[in-house]
Amino acid sequence: MALRPHLKTAKSVQVGRMAVEGHDGRITVSTLAEARYFAAGGFRDILYGVGIIPAKLPAITELRRQGINLRVVTDNLTVARSIADAARGGDTFSVFIEIDSGGGRAGLPFPDMPGLIDIARVLHGAPGVELAGVMTHAGHSYHQSTPDGIAAVAEQERLAIVTAAEKIRAAGIPCPIVSGGSTPTATWSRDFTGITEMRPGVYVFNDLDQALIGSCGPEDLALSVLASVIGHYPHRNQMLVDAGALALSKDVSAQEFQPKVGYGTIAHAPSKDMAVVECSQEHGFVASSDPMPYGNMPIGTRVRILPNHACITAAAYDRYYVVDSDLDGGKSIVDIYDRINGW
Repeated sequence: MALRPHLKTAKSVQVGRMAVEGHDGRITVSTLAEARYFAAGGFRDILYGVGIIPAKLPAITELRRQGINLRVVTDNLTVARSIADAARGGDTFSVFIEIDSGGGRAGLPFPDMPGLIDIARVLHGAPGVELAGVMTHAGHSYHQSTPDGIAAVAEQERLAIVTAAEKIRAAGIPCPIVSGGSTPTATWSRDFTGITEMRPGVYVFNDLDQALIGSCGPEDLALSVLASVIGHYPHRNQMLVDAGALALSKDVSAQEFQPKVGYGTIAHAPSKDMAVVECSQEHGFVASSDPMPYGNMPIGTRVRILPNHACITAAAYDRYYVVDSDLDGGKSIVDIYDRINGW
C-alpha cells in the first residue's frame, strides 16, 4: 500500500520531502497555491484533494502541461461532463471520484453512492481523461477516542471505497487507485484489504486533538507556538501571554475529550493543567487548577503552547523554526523550513 501524505497540514517542501522518504513521492494538497509550490519543489504526482470546479480546470491544465500529474476530485456528474468537454480540446486530466464514508462533508454517500457509475462512465469515456480511482476522508474518526472506535470508522472507510471500486470495475471500467485517508484510521485500522493508498496528514506534527484521540503520545507533539508572559493577575489566578486567537486559532477540537486544554496547553508547565483558557485577538488568558507559579514565570518568560489543531495554528505563520530538544532544552534553532500560505 502506498503513502500519499496530505501536506495541507505542513505546507512545507522540507517536511514533504521527509514525509515521502522511502515512498514513491506522491502527495496530496488542498489548494492550487500548494500544488504550484510543491510542483516547484520537485513533486510530480499531486492530488488536489478538494472538489474541483470548471473554472479551475485551466489552472490544472497549466501544471499538467509542465509534466505535473496533478489529479483532481469530483462527486458531481455536471463537473465530470465539464472535465470531459475540456479534454476534447487536447488537454488531459486524472480524476478521482469522492465517496462519503460517513464524515458528511463531501462525496457520494455510502452505501447508495447515487450517480457513481454515471460519473465513472463519463470520465472513462472521454478521450484524454483518466479515471484514477476513488477516494474518501474519514473525518468522523476525529470524534472517536478509543482504538476500537477508530478501528470501526476505519472499517467503514475501507468498505465505502472498496465497494465503490468494485462497483466501477463490475461496470467494466478500470479503477486502479482506492484511496483512504486520516491520521487516526491510518494508525488504528485493522484491515487495509483493497485499499491501495492512504493519505494521513496531521501525523507529521500531531497536536492535542490527536494525542487525546490516541493517534500519538504526548511526546509526539512536534508543533508549538512560542509566546511570552506579559501579565500577572493574582486576583483571578491568571497570566496573559502575547499569543491570542491569531497566533493559536480558535479551534477547540481537543475540548471534545478534555475541556481543560482550552485553546492550547503550556508545555512543561510547572503548574497542573495550565492552558490558554480564553483568547482575544492578540492576548491569551492562561489559567490552571493550581495557584499560578508567578515566581517561576516572571514577566518576559517564554512559554511553548501546544495547539489543539496543528493545521489551523500553523496557518498563521510563514515558516517553522526547527529546534533540537537535546540542545539547551530545545532552545537551539537548527533549521528553518518555509511554507506556503493562501490560495
